[in-house]
Amino acid sequence: MKNWILTMGLLFLVIGNVQSQTVIGKWKTVDDETGEAKSIVEVYEQSGKIYGKVVEILRADHKKDVCTKCSGALKNKPILGMVIINGLKKDGDEYNSGTILDPTTGKIYKCYITLDSANKLKLRGFIGISILGRTQYWTRM
Repeated sequence: MKNWILTMGLLFLVIGNVQSQTVIGKWKTVDDETGEAKSIVEVYEQSGKIYGKVVEILRADHKKDVCTKCSGALKNKPILGMVIINGLKKDGDEYNSGTILDPTTGKIYKCYITLDSANKLKLRGFIGISILGRTQYWTRM
């Protein structure tokens, strides 16, 4: 009986650890300049690729913001509900070959993401080569 309880406990521990080792989930974004929490982005998988959608805006004065600097179909669309990470493919421990949109500037960058730890997501957006870009760290919700 003790062995069965121990086995079940270890099984739940392993399952919980495996689930936390994925980029899929809800992540809190932070403003690079102020350190203030900005939004919650839900990262999800669809057709074998990774996407991220803004599901909550945390700053009260920005809840109804629209992407005025975006181009094309996203121009003047609400940032809340907007898909900002598009088409990342798994490549070892990294997800790459996709893009990320900065709704503040309307610019789209090449992007890769990796787990820095179980609850910390590292995003690198860049133009051309990854040296020409910036890195953000998001925290798992």
